[in-house]
Amino acid sequence: MTQTKKFDFRIVQDKQVWAAEITRRMTARKTIVSKRKTGFATEAEASAWGEKELQSFLDKLMLRNERKAKQRDERTQAAASKEQAADAWRDARDVADGGESSDSSTFDEDSDDYASDESK
Repeated sequence: MTQTKKFDFRIVQDKQVWAAEITRRMTARKTIVSKRKTGFATEAEASAWGEKELQSFLDKLMLRNERKAKQRDERTQAAASKEQAADAWRDARDVADGGESSDSSTFDEDSDDYASDESK
């Protein structure tokens, strides 16, 4: 299996005009164009633009990924602190009830309450 870059650029000639494209590998068989510019007179101009734009594209992508990672960490920490507060509240509620919840104190497992229904 070959290892290819996720982002790259390619140069395409259409008659007398050159075009540069920033490409992204979507799957092993499918490549999509993320950015395209046409109208270059020479292949060197198109190649220079492609290299410059690819670097700019990747820098923006790295900044975006860092920003998203920071937001994800903040969400994770907020969820963890919320869960910790909920656990503390449940523990405080259980201590106030005497160690048992209100539902378990009214439930009697040995009750013969249903035995009277059989005789009817």
